[in-house]
Amino acid sequence: MSGKIVKVSGPLVVATGLSDANMSDVVRVGPQHLIGEILTMKGDSASIQVYEETSGLGPGAEVVTTGAPMSVELGPGMIEGIYDGIQRPLEKIVEKVGANITRGVEVPALDREKKWEFTASVEPGAKVTGGDVIGTVPETAVVLHKIMVPPNLNGTITDIRSGSFTVEETVATLRTDRGEDVPLTMVQKWPVRIGRPYKHKYPPKRPLCSGQRVIDTLFPIAKGGTAAVPGPFGSGKTVVQHQLAKWSDVDIVVYIGCGERGNEMTDVLREFPELKDPRTGESLMKRTVLIANTSDMPVAAREASVYTGITIAEYFRDMGYDVAVIADSTSRWAEALREMSGRLEEMPGEEGYPAYLASRLAQFYERAGSVACIGSDDRRGSLTAVGAVSPPGGDLSEPVAQATMRIVKVFWALDASLAYKRHFPAINWLNSYSLYLDSLKPWFDENLGRQFLEDRGKAMGILQQEASLNEIVQLVGKDALSPADQLTLETARMVREDFLQQNAFTDVDGYSSYDRQEKLLAMILRYDHLCREAITKGADARKLFSIPSREQIGRAKSVPVEEYPKVYEEIAAEMEQEIAAIAEEGGEDA
Repeated sequence: MSGKIVKVSGPLVVATGLSDANMSDVVRVGPQHLIGEILTMKGDSASIQVYEETSGLGPGAEVVTTGAPMSVELGPGMIEGIYDGIQRPLEKIVEKVGANITRGVEVPALDREKKWEFTASVEPGAKVTGGDVIGTVPETAVVLHKIMVPPNLNGTITDIRSGSFTVEETVATLRTDRGEDVPLTMVQKWPVRIGRPYKHKYPPKRPLCSGQRVIDTLFPIAKGGTAAVPGPFGSGKTVVQHQLAKWSDVDIVVYIGCGERGNEMTDVLREFPELKDPRTGESLMKRTVLIANTSDMPVAAREASVYTGITIAEYFRDMGYDVAVIADSTSRWAEALREMSGRLEEMPGEEGYPAYLASRLAQFYERAGSVACIGSDDRRGSLTAVGAVSPPGGDLSEPVAQATMRIVKVFWALDASLAYKRHFPAINWLNSYSLYLDSLKPWFDENLGRQFLEDRGKAMGILQQEASLNEIVQLVGKDALSPADQLTLETARMVREDFLQQNAFTDVDGYSSYDRQEKLLAMILRYDHLCREAITKGADARKLFSIPSREQIGRAKSVPVEEYPKVYEEIAAEMEQEIAAIAEEGGEDA
């Protein structure tokens, strides 16, 4: 089925003669066979977004439809892969055509020649349904790739064998209920704009441990949850997302560089192979899929990259894994939507964004969740979605930030003023929130004790009191405050500097386990409690603030991992003695 181009407007091409084509069909445009996707149909006229540079295209060039929607290939070989927004393997393209991607280049997403060791996990004669695991492939040292029956098939396995196969070779034969024999390979295709099916979606009950104290303690996200990281330029959005990708306790990470600068993606490509996963000791790339669709790549492919990434993530979720999708940034994705909408001459909404912006964002985030996977066993998987938002000038009232806030359950608001003070992660504790605290409370109570969430509440209360007291301090000075209020300011400073502030570039402080976070916060609040008791006995507040153990608490986050339980106990014991001595001295003076 072919048609002819009648109009070219940047990435938008209008062609006629495509009356039998469908919306979302993939088409090949012009003599170079550029990849495109049909956005709208009107009679036999189709508006097509082309995922490659369209310069040189003109009216009269041929457009050929493939008859299939935009799909990704799912199978062994994706982990450690680096793809562009439409799942073309960038490393293979470099081998084929060099560093500059030539237009119309065709390279399969999965290596067709590499052989994988397939181990069958069912016998001939086994009844299977969509989603059942029929075998496994050790894809990397840390990921066991489960080969599943495609979701729309069920029947009886008539033939299956273990051995070395390429992704296209038949590993099993399935006889359907109609008596048809269907060859099963290790590769599946799935349309990116349709979510993969699941049995049931559960409320998220387990936290995602990111190793970042401000996130895990104050504003936790659940596995299967949704979060947004908004902030102005230079506030550390990318570093926060890199930290989540590096240290989150998930099995698979899909990192989507969507419209951001190329040097940020280069940092990821250079760092991840060298970094060791704290759980497995292997390179982080052994559990990572990277989608690089940077700002110098065609704008239309940004829109596809987000769907490509989340479809790959859903596939690993269906194996029963915990998966994190990190999109940097959804603002650039929304800008691609705005450009295509303008070229389609649609009625613009607020700030020129299309009227359907909020629904498209919701369609992306609603694909996250903790689910019971399809199939006859009891696999549970989770997909956590974290999207950066880059509002111009850090203005959170703009449409993308507002639409995202209405959808996500966790909001980590980055603050430029904190970033300028070199307080990182620059997450503002007064503007951020997490709506998962109630659902995660049973897990925290069981694993860290009831005191943990109580301490979290106390820390938040102290930080809020500090914000109120700072207004008074600006008018009358710190010395005019009562000793109790001065202690509140001192404790708040300890919570900010000794607990919330974290150095992403040191081995010891880059990652902090829940146990360590709980002990460090408890020690700071214990200092606050003992000082308040001493002040009521007449102790001098200035002496309490200058005890040697106060300085040791400030350095406690830099104590090596294997030593911290013992060192924290020693600091706490020393602190109690020093405060007790000052309290006794104050009582005698009174």
